[in-house]
Amino acid sequence: MMRAYYHHGVRTTVTLDDDVALKLQALTRETGAPFKEVLNQTLREGLLLRRRPKPRVPFKVKPLGPGVAIEFESTSQLLEQLDELEHRTDR
Repeated sequence: MMRAYYHHGVRTTVTLDDDVALKLQALTRETGAPFKEVLNQTLREGLLLRRRPKPRVPFKVKPLGPGVAIEFESTSQLLEQLDELEHRTDR
């Protein structure tokens, strides 16, 4: 039977920007947790945030009005009809 071995505690050298290092050190002081824990938790939270889909911007569909029908066979024809409609409603 083969055993699976997992590497826990992989060591990696990372150069932190000064502002990031200061914020991590402040979190370390606030929480009393070791720097390593604060760094790992912060990275986990940041990675989770990147996976979430961005919220969609809601939009409203405006009715054209009673008796208004748009028929088109091409995109340019549709755009012309919409322009005409817009000019009629601007008056």
